[in-house]
Amino acid sequence: MLDVVVLVSGSGTLLQALIDDVASGGAPYRLVGVGSDRTDIAGLARARAARLETFVVDVAAHPDRAAWDAALCQAISDLGPQVVVSAGFMKIIGPVTLGRHRILNTHPALLPSFPGAHAVRDALTHGVVVTGTTCHWVDEGVDTGPIIDQREVRVNPDDDEASLHERIKVQERLMLVDVLHRIATGDLPVPS
Repeated sequence: MLDVVVLVSGSGTLLQALIDDVASGGAPYRLVGVGSDRTDIAGLARARAARLETFVVDVAAHPDRAAWDAALCQAISDLGPQVVVSAGFMKIIGPVTLGRHRILNTHPALLPSFPGAHAVRDALTHGVVVTGTTCHWVDEGVDTGPIIDQREVRVNPDDDEASLHERIKVQERLMLVDVLHRIATGDLPVPS
């Protein structure tokens, strides 16, 4: 059984897809905890409702980013996961955590196109007719790690940022569940 920690910063809809998958009884992984950089967010409420252990490592509670990174690494390590999922975690993860944990992330664009925090808006601005979502391993860059999987989403002529992002999120949730199943069953290797 693959042990997974999920990191969230907001509503936790990706987390909810994983909670639902585990609750269905067919998941080859288990959620051992949920962490955040912020208190009082919907994602942590979802985790608590599912009776998952939670932790918060607030950047402001540490003297610098290096101290925050070390605290985040320790909080994750205390739960002993084989894989960490960055599910809408809106912080750049530092070298201490990256050196110790294998972290995957989902992104609402077909990387390497449109990295960063405004991928959906950037895709619309550039007038693409197809965008989508990417699951990738996290490295030191911003959305630059090795790609694991991608799912396409067509851009409709009447799409705005919100409507397009909602359709991308549907594929993002399905892809994340699928990727975790493939990792847990050995179909996708975890980088060493």
